[in-house]
Order: sequence, then C-alpha cells, then structure tokens
Amino acid sequence: MNGNVALGAGIGLKAEHYAQALACSAEGLWFEVHPENYMVGGPRLAWLRRIAERHPLSLHGVALSLAADADPDPLHLQRLRTLIDQVRPVLVSEHLAWSTWRGDYHPDLLPFPRSSEALARIGSNIQRSQDALGRRISIENPSHYLQLEGHDWDEIDFLAELTRRTGCGLLLDVNNVYVSAHNLGFSATDYLDRFPAQAISEIHLAGYSQDAQAGLLIDSHDARVAEPVWALYRRLIARVGPRPTLLERDGNVPPFTELLGERAMAQSTLSGPGVQPCSLP
Repeated sequence: MNGNVALGAGIGLKAEHYAQALACSAEGLWFEVHPENYMVGGPRLAWLRRIAERHPLSLHGVALSLAADADPDPLHLQRLRTLIDQVRPVLVSEHLAWSTWRGDYHPDLLPFPRSSEALARIGSNIQRSQDALGRRISIENPSHYLQLEGHDWDEIDFLAELTRRTGCGLLLDVNNVYVSAHNLGFSATDYLDRFPAQAISEIHLAGYSQDAQAGLLIDSHDARVAEPVWALYRRLIARVGPRPTLLERDGNVPPFTELLGERAMAQSTLSGPGVQPCSLP
C-alpha cells in the first residue's frame, strides 16, 4: 500500500478472520502479524499479500533476539527483508529481549540486566538489523515477572538511549507496563508520564491473566483489555497525542466482530474532539 496512510486502531490478524478482514472497511483500520509465520511462503503468504493490497500492515517480530550476545542471524534478516519487500508494511517492530543462546532457540522472550555492556550490544544489533532491512524498526518495552540484579540503567533511560544511538522508534505496550508495575511494585502512571513521547511509533493494548498462587499478572493476550489498562491508555493519549494502536489477542480469540468492538474503544480515544489519526508515509 503506497502513499500516506492514516493509521488509527488496528487488530492482530488471525487466519480464521481472513475473509472478514479482507472485506472490512472500518476507517483507520490496520493489521499486525508476526512475520515468522509468513517468511517461508505458501498459502498464508499469498493471502497476507492480498490483505496488504487492501489494508496497512505492521510486522511485529519475535525472533531477532536483539538482546542476545551475538549478532542477529543474517539468514533471518534476509528472509525478513524479503517479506518486507513483498508486503510493504508501514511499521516493523521487535522485542527488547533474547531468545537464542549459542544456536539454541527458546520459546520465550527472556529478560536481561540493563548494563552498559548490554546497551552497547543491543544498540549494535538494532543498527545491524536496520541496515539489513533498509528501514527503521521500533523496540517494545518488555513485561517483567521478577527483579533482576545488575542493572546500570533505568528502563526508560535505557530505551531513550537506544533511540538516540540508533534512531529506532519505540513500541509502547501499555499492558506490559501495567503487568510489570504490579509484579515489581512500581507506579505505572509515573512510568508512562516519563516515557519519551517523540519516539513512540506504535502502542499495544492487550489483556492479562492472573497467577493467584504466585501473585503475578501474566501478559497472556487471552482476554479483553482490562479497565485499568484502558485508563492508562487514555491518560497516555491525552499527553502524547494519537499514535497507531494495536489490540493484541493471541489466545481465546473471539469472533472478528467482537474484536472490532474492542478496537472501536481505542479508535474513539484516538478520534476524540480535535484529534486526527496519525499519518505515516
């Protein structure tokens, strides 16, 4: 999709919703996918290319392992670049985490100490990725479940420094902030009030679940967005203005019409009096 694109609130695209997604004409609607599900080609890639002809797309990666102690896999970057060239997404993003270790892949997005050494390594990995992909990417703030030792940097300062060194954008996941604040005992509102507004290229909203035995909230993406998260989102938009906002739902996926209903709640926040959708080239 070429030209200027007005992005409002989007939905994570699921295969079972393909026909409805293709036909939907809601204003400002866009879709996000994990590129790893399409990089091998086949029928899924064929229908993703059809979606891309009708709607803006965002690619949200889970496998670059930017916080690993090694360079990003060049073959993975090559395949991702090929997909980008095929579907021309308006946004590309990755997680601030690691998932590979000495050639082994783990099915989790794992945390790391925010040391100055990690900052230099991750900054280098982001720059290598942007150079290979031929475009800017955005980095998502992680969700946390336990206190780690060895931090030299506050998380927001760490993210801000990554943007300064590499020119990357930031994907602000509001549910991650709420979950982490509950689990680690900090203020979610203070975190969001300090987050660098100018770097935010995308926002994520999702539902969480509870582990009553451990007293933790889990970033499970299997429920509706909770009211405290909506309240944080409204506060954020009032401060930073409208940004492309994705409703994530990866488990207990409801009918497409129900997702559209939840998406409409985000769209109403973005399209309030005097507010215009965010336009990206």
